[in-house]
Amino acid sequence: MFRFLKYLLILLVLGTIGLFGYSYLMEPETAPVSTTIEIDAG
Repeated sequence: MFRFLKYLLILLVLGTIGLFGYSYLMEPETAPVSTTIEIDAG
């Protein structure tokens, strides 16, 4: 049970870092507005 919770916690942290990193990469003004809207909708 403890191993399962630890696994979930690691997944949660990695997912959060991945989301922040992805949004940070899409942040520059060089990215078209339509692309960012499609990603947000998806």
